[in-house]
Amino acid sequence: MASRLFTPLTLKSITLKNRIVVSPMCQYSSVDGFANDWHLVHLGSRAVGGAALIIAEATAISPEARISPQDLGIWKDEHIEKLKQITDFISAQGTVPGVQLAHAGRKASTYPAWKGRGQVPLSEGGWKTLGPSPIPFHEKEDAPLELNSEGIKKVVADFATAAERAFEAGFKVIEIHAAHGYLVHQFLSPLSNQRSDEYGGSFENRTRILLEIIDAVNVTWPDNLPVFVRISATDWAEGGWNPDESARLAQILTDKGISVIDVSSGGLASHQKIQVGPSYQVPFSARIKKETNSLTGAVGLITNAEQAEEILQNNEADLIVMAREFLRDPYFPLHAAHQLGDDVTWPVQYDRAKPAL
Repeated sequence: MASRLFTPLTLKSITLKNRIVVSPMCQYSSVDGFANDWHLVHLGSRAVGGAALIIAEATAISPEARISPQDLGIWKDEHIEKLKQITDFISAQGTVPGVQLAHAGRKASTYPAWKGRGQVPLSEGGWKTLGPSPIPFHEKEDAPLELNSEGIKKVVADFATAAERAFEAGFKVIEIHAAHGYLVHQFLSPLSNQRSDEYGGSFENRTRILLEIIDAVNVTWPDNLPVFVRISATDWAEGGWNPDESARLAQILTDKGISVIDVSSGGLASHQKIQVGPSYQVPFSARIKKETNSLTGAVGLITNAEQAEEILQNNEADLIVMAREFLRDPYFPLHAAHQLGDDVTWPVQYDRAKPAL
């Protein structure tokens, strides 16, 4: 009997061959937003390794949407050609190519982790950041410019155009990034959104921009292909976005046709207090799955086959979304299948190394 981890899942017109997803992981390896051979090999090797879905890193919908100057982008047509080469290779391995569309908001214009911390000054190629309110992520940083109505309309339009380019580039899943303290999450949380207009205050107002983005994306993205939304289920900070609001939002998103809620947490408040441990974010996915009719992805220090299988068997998630373990082991799915006793197809070039069950 096949494990749950290696049971297919159909989402609209695509079928994932198993429940293992490569989570978006920033590589900070682009120039002017362009993908290159690093991205081809990085993402391609995980497709060779048997993942069902690979979601490319947070990909900026505009130059000012980048987390760092080295972020991947999809704000101009010239970005499409290399991305199409990557998605063609991923698809040829029987894996579904996806991309996370993102705007960093007040957390933009920062250094990659290995170059230091904090904001990149204008003199070094940085830029002025944007946000729902002029509140910096950290007290030592410059406050973002508050987006006016025209700025909000541009953000919504940029997401829609990015989705159109993503389809042209061969992606079959898009994920709207509404987590980890980036722009959409900044609108959701009262800690970063202190507006008094129709985008601030009530739950309905704080979620408005996300729903407008979804409506705009639905115009440019094919109806038969899935859209995911990644959320932070809690800010891990008093007075912030919380699990009750996340469950309420998840149901609204599912009713609007979102295929999967990718449930993470944190990233908005510099003073957050996170209780980290194996599967520490899985309870958020489990709650949303229990209280709504949403399909969910579980993330957070999931590192082995038995752990992933248990999450699925307990009905705590529908997909296992993994990051760091895939950096350690691009072939995790092939190894996991052997550990669980599942006979999966290996690439023909590697088949002679496949261990017997």
